Amino acid sequence: MSQKPDDYLIDKVIKGENNAYAELVDRYKQMVYTLAYKIVKNREDAEEVAQDTFVKAYNALNDFKGDSKFSTWLYKIAYYRSLDYLNKNKRRVKTTKIDISEEYNIASLDDALDALEAKDRAEIIKHAIQKLPGEDSVLITLYYFETLSLNEISKVMGISPNTIKVRLFRGRKRLAKILENNLEKEIIHSYGRK
Repeated sequence: MSQKPDDYLIDKVIKGENNAYAELVDRYKQMVYTLAYKIVKNREDAEEVAQDTFVKAYNALNDFKGDSKFSTWLYKIAYYRSLDYLNKNKRRVKTTKIDISEEYNIASLDDALDALEAKDRAEIIKHAIQKLPGEDSVLITLYYFETLSLNEISKVMGISPNTIKVRLFRGRKRLAKILENNLEKEIIHSYGRK
C-alpha cells in the first residue's frame, strides 16, 4: 500500500482514477468496520455497513471540502450509517446501567494488569470494550485506538467536545468496572480457585 496522502488520492479519484479509491478503502477498511461493529454488534451487519459507508463516501467525494481529515469525514459517515442500519432494522444501541459511584482501587487494578502477559491484557481489554454500551465503546475506540481528538470525535458524532469529554470519563469508569470484574475472575482462576 502506498503512503500517498489522502488528499492526493482523493484528487485522483475525482479526476476519474478509481484505483486510487481502492487505496483509500484499503487504508480505512479496518477502522470503518471496527466502528460499525461497535455499534451494530454483529460481524455480517458491520460488513454491510462498512460497504455501504464506502459506497456513500465514494458518491459524496466531490462534497468533501477538506475542513477536517478524510478519516474524520469517513468516520462520520460510518457512524451515521451504523445508526441508520440499527434504525432500519428497528434495533437500538445497547446500553447498560453500571453503578460508577463507588471508588475503584486503581493501584490494585494496575498491579493485576502488570501480572498478565501483554497478549492476555489485549484480549481482556478487547472483550471488556465489547461489553460496554455502544456509544461508550465507540468513543473509547475513536479516542484511544484511532487517536481522534475531542474535536474530531465531535464532528463525527455531532456532539459537543465537552459532552464527549464527560462521556469518555464515564466510559472509562464503566470500562474500569468491567476490567476489575474480569481481572478478579482471571486472578482467582490463575490461583486454581473457581
